[in-house]
Amino acid sequence: MPSEETTAAGPVPRKRDDIPGWFFGLDRAAFSHLLSAQTAAGVSGNILELGSYLGRSAVLLGDHLQPGERLTVCDLFDSEAADAENAAEMTMSYRKTLTRSAFESNYLAFHAELPEIVQAPTSVLADGRIPAGSCRFVHVDASHLYEHVSGDILVARAALAEDGLISLDDYRSEHTPGVSAAVWEAVFTGGLQPVLLTPMKFYGTWGDAAAARRTLLARDWRAEDYAVDEDTIAGHQVLRLNYQVKAPAQLQRSASRRIALDLLPPVATRATRRVLRTLRERRDVRPTPSS
Repeated sequence: MPSEETTAAGPVPRKRDDIPGWFFGLDRAAFSHLLSAQTAAGVSGNILELGSYLGRSAVLLGDHLQPGERLTVCDLFDSEAADAENAAEMTMSYRKTLTRSAFESNYLAFHAELPEIVQAPTSVLADGRIPAGSCRFVHVDASHLYEHVSGDILVARAALAEDGLISLDDYRSEHTPGVSAAVWEAVFTGGLQPVLLTPMKFYGTWGDAAAARRTLLARDWRAEDYAVDEDTIAGHQVLRLNYQVKAPAQLQRSASRRIALDLLPPVATRATRRVLRTLRERRDVRPTPSS
């Protein structure tokens, strides 16, 4: 068990949820399932992460390394960004909290050795330092700027083996339109095939997308309180995975309850209707995962 010590980088995490970040239970389950399925099928290869923040996802990726495989992490950490737009994004989002020492401390709380760390803009990996076709999984979660994400997708494509998988974060958030543009451009003009969509991440491949979808459907996600749907995007079959949203018991309004509302004094009726409206609105918002 990790110690309770505090280092210069801050408290040493005792459990993985203690690491700050936005890598939630649903995507942790998807990552683990896909990576474990690759290992079970005898697929080997390195793992690459572009953008790591404080290590929440890197720790999980490290869990799935097999003998002879390597995890490479590329992030600016506390280095200065090369351009003004990227610097502004870092200042707005995580300049005060993101340091390499904090990442290393968090990672070493769960693994004996650090991954290979490239502290630089992800664009440096376009120089071929990641051997072509050497990776089975690439996680892209670095800049949200269109030009940078497009470059990261090209780096991932070169690094991935034939049926390797890519996961791209923030492909649909309203504050990251550059990611959306780069992802769908890769789908419609770059041969990237969608495999799975979650609220936070896009999963795809330049290889056998149907095989990847079969791997996902081999798991009974619904039994674990996930919702699974199938969709088609411009001829591409794609799965959608989300948290099941169960209507609260308070929203099962029977006829007798409606009559009771009608019999209440007007002030009480208005207050009750406000409570029910609030519950309905909460029902429509994706719950914050606790896993």
